[in-house]
This record gives sequence, structure tokens and C-alpha cells, in this order.
Amino acid sequence: MNHNRVLSLALITGLLIALLVFVGGCYFPATEGEEGGGFDWTIIIFLVLIFAIFYFLMIRPQRKRQKEQRELMEGLQRGDRVITVGGIYGQIESLTEDSVVLKIESGTTIRLARGSIAGKREQ
Repeated sequence: MNHNRVLSLALITGLLIALLVFVGGCYFPATEGEEGGGFDWTIIIFLVLIFAIFYFLMIRPQRKRQKEQRELMEGLQRGDRVITVGGIYGQIESLTEDSVVLKIESGTTIRLARGSIAGKREQ
């Protein structure tokens, strides 16, 4: 996952550099006897393209992860086996609106913030 993110950022950086080089050469100043340089619509096309790349490589996947995490938090029930973001495995003993009480293997119970649940684990 981390490799894909680095690759995406490298691609975006390369595209931005190419865009800057392109934009630098797009304006054609007027020569003697002509009225003025024309506007090149490809600049607008490339800006829209860069926005689309940012959306599909960064914004959309982040929203998808947030939606999955929200669904996970809403679907938690007593007795579910979960893992926390800190790597603690446990079984849910009780739930409140903002916290979870986990029973870990030694029989100890701990109270955690509800958002610290990373995911459910298979039985």
C-alpha cells in the first residue's frame, strides 16, 4: 500500500513538473505587426486533467477508507474479536458511544477509544 502511494505521488509530481514546463511555453507573445498572443486552451485541459488525477489517486481512495472505517465502527457488537491500532488483540466486552471495553487473552479488560479499533479479525 505504501509503495502505491509513493508511486502515485511520484507520478503526480512528474505531471506537475511537465505542466509547469508546458505552461511556461504556452504563451506566445506578439511579434511586430501582430495584435497579441493567443490563449491556448490546452492549459485548461491540463489543469482539469491534473485535478482528475488528484481526485482518483488521493481523494477518492481516502474517502473510501473513511467510509469503511465508519461502517466498521457502526457494526461493532459485543463478542466481536478485534485488533486495535496499537496491535492489541481482544474481544469486545461492552460498548459505549465513545469507548470500547476489550477483554484480552490474560483475562484483563481495558477501555479504549472507539476510534482505536483497526478492524475485526476472523475467528
